[in-house]
Amino acid sequence: MIAKFSILTRMQYKILIAEDEDDMRNGLKECLEDYIVEVASDGEDALLKADSFLPDMMLLDVMMPKRNGFDVCRALRKKYPSMIIIMLTAKSEEASKVMGLNIGADDYITKPFSNLELLAKINAFFRKIAKPEVSEFCGIKLDFKKYEASKNGIPLDLNAREFQILNLFSEKRGEVVSREELMQLIDSSSNSRTIDNYIVKLRQKIEDDSENPKLILSIRGLGYKLDA
Repeated sequence: MIAKFSILTRMQYKILIAEDEDDMRNGLKECLEDYIVEVASDGEDALLKADSFLPDMMLLDVMMPKRNGFDVCRALRKKYPSMIIIMLTAKSEEASKVMGLNIGADDYITKPFSNLELLAKINAFFRKIAKPEVSEFCGIKLDFKKYEASKNGIPLDLNAREFQILNLFSEKRGEVVSREELMQLIDSSSNSRTIDNYIVKLRQKIEDDSENPKLILSIRGLGYKLDA
């Protein structure tokens, strides 16, 4: 059994644990109970949970059934460039560690590991990102803790992907967001038509007049821009 951590954070970050060993997975979930935690038991499950849960961090075991941790890391790094990925491995070979870092992992930790060591890594990364609980612009409010959005106090019915897109625009307000960036955020296999459909639906939900948008502007040949 892994001892519980006493974690003091200003907000609830989301962590996805991808680990096929039941005792390790359950122990990690228990010790990280002060965070919002989801678990996956194999590589395919990890990819599905990442899309639905949208974690801030993933603790990713290397040796998993169906798809190994390296494959999962590659896929997620392309799709979610800002997600923190810490590889969990029983391998001590330097080559495995280097490979994990080269394909996009932010760090690694070798089993068996110290609870304090893992906690130190988690806290260090969360101190770096230190994202606010709320982002507000143009009367729109994004609540990252509750994963809710509103405009002028009226709730916006955004799905997870629309919330992500709007958050990307808010982070880069006044800057052009390219179609390539949006494709990577939504799905690397998506196309321009998919992007356009998301923008149309998002405009219908946040613009006063979606036919004459004032917030999300089209920049011909480049992408879109939040005029804030």
